[in-house]
Amino acid sequence: MQLINIFVHPLKSGRGIAYSQAFASRQGLLHDRAWLLATPDGNFITARTHPQLVLLETELIPGGLLLKMANKSAILAMTNCYQRQVRAQVWKDNFSAWHGDTQVDNWLSELMGEPCQLLWLGQHSQRLRGSAQDSYPVSFADGYPYLLVNQASLNDLNRQLKTPVTLRHFRPNLVVNAAYPWEEDEWKSIQIGNIIFDVAKPCTRCTFITINPDSAIISTDNEPLETLIKTHSLGDGVCFGLNLIPRNEGILKLGDPVQILENQYVF
Repeated sequence: MQLINIFVHPLKSGRGIAYSQAFASRQGLLHDRAWLLATPDGNFITARTHPQLVLLETELIPGGLLLKMANKSAILAMTNCYQRQVRAQVWKDNFSAWHGDTQVDNWLSELMGEPCQLLWLGQHSQRLRGSAQDSYPVSFADGYPYLLVNQASLNDLNRQLKTPVTLRHFRPNLVVNAAYPWEEDEWKSIQIGNIIFDVAKPCTRCTFITINPDSAIISTDNEPLETLIKTHSLGDGVCFGLNLIPRNEGILKLGDPVQILENQYVF
């Protein structure tokens, strides 16, 4: 089994970028979910309510982020402009982030059709999760540093669908080619290259996965969520993929071997 895809999503809900290698830090892949579109009071905005976000392309440049949308002039957000500490909220987590460039805010507000602001996570995340004795930093991701998907499980899901879906529907960071579909349900800890990960929980899914990443159109048949409700409802809910917490840091590369260190039977 190998690592076959690496994706970084610089802007939460924005289009991801495929890489052949990336630095894996304790809080996630470098630059992953480091930027957030938020309401004026700091509450997170995602494609769940604003599907057009999945069409927003990003490009990482030294010291900043280039934002691009079809039929609209691109705009650059530079981290050195983000010096005002403000409140940010992702789900129930309240923490500090950085705000700065009002021109970027205006560009995004026009795109979204309502007032919003762009926030930067900063060099180090102020958002800590877990227990006081065993806390870990998290970016603007929903709740965990990494999301892993098994390509074999996606293949099995697509065999049940009238219209196949892509990896981009599920927005993973890491994709592996396990021998069997759904075998990831039994994993407790794994090693990819030199990085060891603990499985925090299966990744629960919502209507986000019904948004076509190429058109931003929501599927009229509620797929692939409807099929997952019937075939892969686990203890935590409707699931696809795994949330991971790393024990160490390092470089991940396509082709890195994946080893199962420990299995569990949790369902």
